[in-house]
Amino acid sequence: MCRPNRLLLVALMALAPWALSAAVPIGTPIASLGFKDIRAVSRSLDDFGKPRATVLVFTTTGCPLVQRYLPRLEALSRAQASNEVQFAAVNVGPDDTIADMALQALEQHVTFPFVKDTDGSVVRALGVQRTPEVVILDASHRLRYRGRIDDQFRPGGAKPAATRDDLAKALEDLLAGRELATKETPVDGCAITVPAPAPEKSTLTYARDIAPILNRHCVECHRPGTEAPFALTTFEKAAAKASSIAEAVADGQMPPWYAHASHGKFVNERRLTPSERATLLEWCRADRQPGDLAKAPPLPEFPATKWRIGEPDLVVMALTSETLPATGYIEYRYILFPYAFTSDTWVDGVEILPSNPRVVHHANLASVPVGKKFEHSRNFITGRVPGGNVVDLRDGRAILIPKNSVLGLQVHYVTTGKRETDRISIGLRFPKAPVKKQVRYKIVDNGRFAVPPGAASHEVAGTKEMECDATGIALFTHMHLRGRDSTFVAHYPGGREETLLVMPNYNFSWQMSYLWEANAQKFPKGTKLECRSHFDNSRFNPYNPDPAATVRYGQQTHEEMMQGFFFYTADDEALNIAVDPKTGHALQSGVR
Repeated sequence: MCRPNRLLLVALMALAPWALSAAVPIGTPIASLGFKDIRAVSRSLDDFGKPRATVLVFTTTGCPLVQRYLPRLEALSRAQASNEVQFAAVNVGPDDTIADMALQALEQHVTFPFVKDTDGSVVRALGVQRTPEVVILDASHRLRYRGRIDDQFRPGGAKPAATRDDLAKALEDLLAGRELATKETPVDGCAITVPAPAPEKSTLTYARDIAPILNRHCVECHRPGTEAPFALTTFEKAAAKASSIAEAVADGQMPPWYAHASHGKFVNERRLTPSERATLLEWCRADRQPGDLAKAPPLPEFPATKWRIGEPDLVVMALTSETLPATGYIEYRYILFPYAFTSDTWVDGVEILPSNPRVVHHANLASVPVGKKFEHSRNFITGRVPGGNVVDLRDGRAILIPKNSVLGLQVHYVTTGKRETDRISIGLRFPKAPVKKQVRYKIVDNGRFAVPPGAASHEVAGTKEMECDATGIALFTHMHLRGRDSTFVAHYPGGREETLLVMPNYNFSWQMSYLWEANAQKFPKGTKLECRSHFDNSRFNPYNPDPAATVRYGQQTHEEMMQGFFFYTADDEALNIAVDPKTGHALQSGVR
């Protein structure tokens, strides 16, 4: 009979996760931890304030034990809220994006923060090895407990109930000022893979590997004359911004796209493939070789005109320029344009064009009856956001600007550090073929809400019912600085539900539309459209103007709005209206 090699057993034990955790002893002061939140903002332990205890649970989206334990952790977090205990989930999945992490929080109905350990530094600092391992830090950020949540769930099965509530007992001891009865426990779960260090050298080159990706996804905006802060049109420019590119790509901030891939297919999708993402990251983090620049692909051709809709048939310019201060917050400004529509006017192309794009955060355009005030919830036409879409229909669909109205614009300006000016123009293109269908919209909104102080995930929802069979065109959500996520759901007459769009990490800076392929999304009469959104009024929201305020509906960004826009055409509509291509006026009444 062979006897085990003692040295081999010692070596294997030393390599086991349980043994490795001793590399960071219990009682170790944790100087600092850095991570990214669901908005891709860099955060630290200090952003949690000064709780009596901080509980960090390590997660991935693919670990089944994490899925099973998150509801229990949410319940424990709520139970401990009055004791000033801060819970947070630390995502450590190398293949989990920040959007994936945010979606997990949304789908599991977890209200405490989710953050991402982007480089494995948090894992190493705390000596954790598996998910869903937890640690407790005391008020001085000393490591007081590391181990399991309880003993109910294991990879191979589960007990009917837990017999040891290790995390709850450790918190009870800590909050009572007692020495913890159990400071460390073994952990079952999924082994954590720490991201590998970036290679110092790479065989990838700009000419062969990088330029094609930038041409496909980036240079549409990152070129001279656009609102993007820098160009990516040459090797020199891309190499100079390599660190910025790597960070934005790794975090999922670029290309800007906030619809999660798990729900809905949209023709204007901006998303890197996993291969493209890996290629960009490797080149940007390594030695950034140029390759044979003579063989680099040419830049895409862009229209010579400054208008994305082509040269407009009518351009209406604001009477005066807006003068903006160097610093501070600028409340919404409202502009009425000096052109009266004396007849019903049809347009199939609309574009909002600032003279100084970098000072315009976003703008909403609507037709305003003469003598009335601007209301973007009535007669809405389109909006402008960085990287967003223009109205460019060209297929028999058109927007009606009613007679006896003018164009009105609600503009959110931002400061740049110096005094600026801006003068906005509106470009309109008139149909060159008969108008068959009018583009319509519904706003699925709810203005009767009060987000309590400190609420991290306050739900507000609204529904609208379709009064006709309809074909969907696009979806769009509008919230302000406390917006956390937004979901559109279609409740069909037969009882079937379909999730149309999920934005798990809503971004106020990128309020873009999500467009369906023509005739792809049908909604029968009686369909109820629901928009369900959550607001983060907690102190952990880095953009929150005032966590102590009760927040209600209002137009300004320190207030809140919950509006889901649904654009569609009516299936039974057959207008066949001939339009004067010089004025947009109907030449005949058309037939419905």
